[in-house]
Parts: sequence; C-alpha cells; structure tokens
Amino acid sequence: MKQTESAHDDLDRFQALLEARMAELEGGVSLRDSIAIEPSPDQIEEIQRASERALAICHMDRESKQLRHVRAALRRLREGSFGVCEHCEEPIPPKRLLAIPWAALCLHCQEIIDRHAAPEASVDFVSNAA
Repeated sequence: MKQTESAHDDLDRFQALLEARMAELEGGVSLRDSIAIEPSPDQIEEIQRASERALAICHMDRESKQLRHVRAALRRLREGSFGVCEHCEEPIPPKRLLAIPWAALCLHCQEIIDRHAAPEASVDFVSNAA
C-alpha cells in the first residue's frame, strides 16, 4: 500500500513540475516583441537587430518544442504511460525524470538516437513519438 501511495505522490510531484514548466513556457510571450522588424537608417544597427532577431527566434523555437514535450508528458501522465520509454518500453529512471520531467526516452535509447541521428532528428523523434 505504501509503495502505491509513494508512486502516486511521485506522479503528483511530476505533474506539478510539468504544469509549472508549461505555465512558464506559455508565459514567455515577451520574446515575440524582440522579433519585430524595425527598419533603421544605420546599417550596423540593422545588422545587430537582425542578429538579435535570429537569436530570439531560435530561443522561441526551442521553447516551443519544449512546450510540446511538456504537454506530451502531461498527456502520458493522464494516460498512465508516464515514466516508460516510448522506444524500448522500459521504465525511465526516476533520476532522469527528476532532471527532465518531460523525457519520453530512457537515457540508453536517447543516447542511441543522438549518436545515429542529426541533432534535430532526436528532438523530432521524441515529439513525433509523443
């Protein structure tokens, strides 16, 4: 009985972590202002703004992907498959879930995918699997 209660408490804790991260990511609207295109008569300033805009877009893209992963993890929590690797179906160690609560793969499967795929492919695999 205690083990079941402990597992339920762990799931509640992961749900709270995921919901907090989701709220944080959804609240990141301030970056949208930094991608606005504002013409400047100074060519150097124009180049700097373009560089800042590109950096802001990369940051927004990364946060958008992470938000999809967090939502997928919350869906797995509701469906009862949270904490199970989507590739090998083995349990994901709690230590990994504490570090990355939205992880969909165990460390072993993630390492294999990272070694055999381009950096974007491992992210796409996780988001497609979710």
